[in-house]
Amino acid sequence: MAAKLKKGDKVVVLTGKDKGKEGEITSLDPKAGKAIVDGLNIAIRHVKQSQNAQGGRQPQAMPIQLSNLALLDANGKATRVGFKMDGDKKVRYAKTTGDVI
Repeated sequence: MAAKLKKGDKVVVLTGKDKGKEGEITSLDPKAGKAIVDGLNIAIRHVKQSQNAQGGRQPQAMPIQLSNLALLDANGKATRVGFKMDGDKKVRYAKTTGDVI
């Protein structure tokens, strides 16, 4: 199945502690169905000191389930993603506005 959300998409969180917050997808794991959104779902991770890096408690963005994310359309509202044929090419489009993404 084609990916409805891709790296670099602007998304909004639908559920959880960061509900309503917006961000950009920095990495995606389609097999697990999760994405890491920049600056959201932050957890503190304890990192051991090494020769190259300082150790301590460091904030890190954790993965969010794809079903808890929605794409932002041109109006800045959450939308679902659909697919349609544009000539002989398959494209993603926003269901609320009908605009090609």
